[in-house]
Amino acid sequence: MLYTEDINRKGLIQLKKMITLLNGSQLEVGLTGGQDRSVIMLPIAKKSVTGQEAETLKLWGVDPELGAKFIFGLSDEFQVLHFDYEGHYMAHPHPEHFTPEYIAQDLLRIADQMNVNRFSYYGYSWLALVGLHLALRTDRMESLIMGGFPPYEGPYEEMRVVTTRTYEEAWKQHESTEEKNGAEAFINEQFSPDEVDWDNMELKIDPAQTKQFATLYQDLIDFDDQRIQTQLNIPRLAFAGERDMIVYGEKFGGVTVDIAGRLQKNKQILENFGWTVEIIKGADMDHTKAMQPSIVLPIIHSWLKAHLS
Repeated sequence: MLYTEDINRKGLIQLKKMITLLNGSQLEVGLTGGQDRSVIMLPIAKKSVTGQEAETLKLWGVDPELGAKFIFGLSDEFQVLHFDYEGHYMAHPHPEHFTPEYIAQDLLRIADQMNVNRFSYYGYSWLALVGLHLALRTDRMESLIMGGFPPYEGPYEEMRVVTTRTYEEAWKQHESTEEKNGAEAFINEQFSPDEVDWDNMELKIDPAQTKQFATLYQDLIDFDDQRIQTQLNIPRLAFAGERDMIVYGEKFGGVTVDIAGRLQKNKQILENFGWTVEIIKGADMDHTKAMQPSIVLPIIHSWLKAHLS
């Protein structure tokens, strides 16, 4: 499909194109900002929502304009290559082959189709993990920013357990004839996160959606992120909120994923390897809060300016 071209509210050129990914599905990709600027790949750029959907996201601490605010906040200094990778694969699951190698090839295909040769990368949570593996597979990256996932002693085994159990629970629910669903209830009745009984909540989700993440972490069972640090020679930033720790009940494996704890524990080691490490302070700075544009943009914008100048 040919490019479509528009001018955004900053007066910057915004190109859009439908890219055919490895599984044959099509993803809308945008490229916003001056063509003479460094490119930032932003796979976390979800489309804005309004109305009830926006209000529900706000209840959970999520900015309903998250993607747009990241694009707007970065495109004054950089050219932003943006798309919603997670949202796309939730709509078009690829459960059997969703590995780091597959995803890396997908992302490089996007860059190729948008005529982007070199780029920096920002990802959060599992998309931060993806950025690390992309950096190990290409020499086209200029810098790497990982939010909400530690690049050293990452919780691979814990996430393998959680994602496998989530897939198993989704499959059980898929086979069940019961219609009442806790997850559906808290959305429809606008329950807050504090009111949800996570251990007894039933999952009404396509098992194929959950299996792709189980596949991702299963493929990483032998990956050692301590041994690969010397292979990384680009500027790198890792950050997390100081309260970023998720405790999963027995239904989801009974494991604790302590993002902030591991990042803090290995801060000196990472800095010795050349990483910049930021622990974002705040009593409410959990995994969700620390991914919001109002928190992240001041950190990554100044870091990118300093390292890409």
